[in-house]
Amino acid sequence: MKNVKILLFFALLSVPFLMQSQQLVYKPINPFFGGDTFNYQQLLASAEAQNKFTEDNDLGFEEQTELEQFTETLNRQLLNSLSQDLFQQEFGDDALTVGTYVFGSLVVDITPTVGGLAINVLDTTTGDQTQIIIPDN
Repeated sequence: MKNVKILLFFALLSVPFLMQSQQLVYKPINPFFGGDTFNYQQLLASAEAQNKFTEDNDLGFEEQTELEQFTETLNRQLLNSLSQDLFQQEFGDDALTVGTYVFGSLVVDITPTVGGLAINVLDTTTGDQTQIIIPDN
């Protein structure tokens, strides 16, 4: 019995020396699960095949022809000239005076403030409002 115990002891002691191990590293082959990155073409093709959305190429911007650009520039210059004439007729050579003025559907309210002169412009048809502050000199 004593010999069996000694033999069993040496057998259990020698088992770790007889065992071998290796390092297992998981490397997927399928590019869908982290495989080789050079397979991106396959990934892209698969993603595009599954994509149900279409790209909207119409951004609402259409480039104008030179004639349309010229017409728009001319219209702006004419409107600028008209607004200058109306301003000159309304206020003359004097500076802006405090008060409320109505130009069609636009209501212009000029009030003095601490920082200068505040001009509030209200479009009564749409409700849009703009505020312009002219600082004191």
